[in-house]
Amino acid sequence: MADDLAPVPPATPRPLPEPDVAREWLATMFLIRRFEERAGEMYAKAKVGGFLHLAIGEEATIVGAARAMRDQDFLISTYRSHGHALVRGTEPERVMAELFGREGGLCRGRGGSMHMFDLERRFMGGYGIVGGNLPIAAGFGLASDYLGTGDVTVCTFGDGASNQGTFGETMNLAALWSLPVVFMVTNNRFGMGTAVERHSAVTDLKVKGESFGVPGLECDGMDILDTHAVMTEALRMAREDRRPVLVEAETYRFRGHSMADPEEYRTKEEVLRWRERDPIDLFASRLVEASVITPSDREAIDAHAQAAVDRAVEFAEASPFPAPESLYDDVYVLGRQVQGWYSVDERSPGVHRGEDERAMADGTVTGH
Repeated sequence: MADDLAPVPPATPRPLPEPDVAREWLATMFLIRRFEERAGEMYAKAKVGGFLHLAIGEEATIVGAARAMRDQDFLISTYRSHGHALVRGTEPERVMAELFGREGGLCRGRGGSMHMFDLERRFMGGYGIVGGNLPIAAGFGLASDYLGTGDVTVCTFGDGASNQGTFGETMNLAALWSLPVVFMVTNNRFGMGTAVERHSAVTDLKVKGESFGVPGLECDGMDILDTHAVMTEALRMAREDRRPVLVEAETYRFRGHSMADPEEYRTKEEVLRWRERDPIDLFASRLVEASVITPSDREAIDAHAQAAVDRAVEFAEASPFPAPESLYDDVYVLGRQVQGWYSVDERSPGVHRGEDERAMADGTVTGH
């Protein structure tokens, strides 16, 4: 898109799913929205460390894409990943505790906001490196192809990542090896604070893979029905035709790139124009018009989401911080062939190997 206007909705509205399915989609979008809002509040209260990237406004891209997937498909995300963990079924309590850096978190407090990971639900993580998840997604696709499974990988990334070298390299290999991967570029119009027309010579992002042999599709990322329909077709192509597909979802984030973003690169009027097509309001209004829900049902669904987030915060607050001696747990190093220490720990008297910290706390090893 070359201007700041919201995408034009499909000329023919997409059909609604079954009522129970529609209500679940709406409930999940509400959960993501309320979770993200509360996460921002907790960050402001210094409960969350590091960076925090919120997906407020992008709920339709998250839920629409995930609900087109099969349970055994793989999903790999970016640093804006809380909603992807939630949509795959991870408990809100564990996601919030991870933001808090607590032992009860999804990754025991080790990953934080940008590095969620839930192997059981085949959510293969958020990644802090822009474009760093693209070649990893190709690896998942190669594994599925090698094992002969029908699994497809969905890889989400932002418009800015389409300019990274990993984008071209991955598109080339994915097409060359016919890998079953759907690459979903969530074009929220800004690579951090740089507008898409200022960071990409080609602003029609769905065509950026065509020169490598990767066909492109486009969806209205503010419309969960259109997103779901397009992603369903993309997943079919990847699964049945054994080829990669690039899907551009035109969406918008209502908050800054991160909590540290002063948002000086866009006007309040622009944000308000996009808020007129709030994905939750659009879908909820459609359901009310179709008598799938009533206005009071919408309020109840929202209240249920807020209550779930309240419980998540309570759980996170009650969860303990990881013990200091657990700092080196699950850190992988080479064996005896490595001469020297992996790290030096000076937090306690006597300089010692960092990897001995756990044993020292247990009293089985003394300081060196």
